[in-house]
Amino acid sequence: MTTQHLVWDLPIRLFHWGFVGLLIALWYTSDQDNGLIELHMQLGYIALALVLFRIIWGFIGTTHAKFKNFIPSFYQLRIYIRQRNNNVKQYAGHNPMGSLMVLLMLLLILLQSISGLFMSDDVFSAGPYAGVLSGDMEGMVKFFHHNGFDFIVIISAIHIAAVFYYLLVKRQNLIKPMLSGKKHSQQIEADQAIGHSKLIKALLTAIAVGIFVYWLVVLNAPVVEEFYY
Repeated sequence: MTTQHLVWDLPIRLFHWGFVGLLIALWYTSDQDNGLIELHMQLGYIALALVLFRIIWGFIGTTHAKFKNFIPSFYQLRIYIRQRNNNVKQYAGHNPMGSLMVLLMLLLILLQSISGLFMSDDVFSAGPYAGVLSGDMEGMVKFFHHNGFDFIVIISAIHIAAVFYYLLVKRQNLIKPMLSGKKHSQQIEADQAIGHSKLIKALLTAIAVGIFVYWLVVLNAPVVEEFYY
């Protein structure tokens, strides 16, 4: 009988699949012609909260969620790239390339969320920190925000392609463990499993992050004076 071991905690799985839906919603609401730009901004605050939660969880979460346990060395990357399809090592958590993908995606989403705080369409809507930057800096932030999502889409497409490559070519299903949180004993050793999802710690972390984001975008937002001539 094949035993299943828990490797992905519930907070990680909720973050992963929640962000899939959130990115689609952010893309759809980003078009100013559909009148959903206010919703887009609110979704951006949620994105900021989620990515901050994931970063914190990368230090205090379960074993395979921690950055120290999946950031690969150059040697590990080289070994991974040289693997043959018929001799593919099973990783309990992220494989080396997947680890780099996670880090890059977190960085891009963090920068995209932060830059959104300074955005304004100069007519109907504005982020909580719109108008506080100098002209040149504001232009750079706007340029990044308008184009940064394209990089997120590209990285997401590469990620999806890699998942199906593993499924169809390397015969490794990476989707099912991210749904159930578990991998078979044929894939990983028992000592690589996690005991539980640390739900109380995750809930407290989520509450703290939510309070911080509320403070950042509501309580701490500066009042920018406008002068009319």
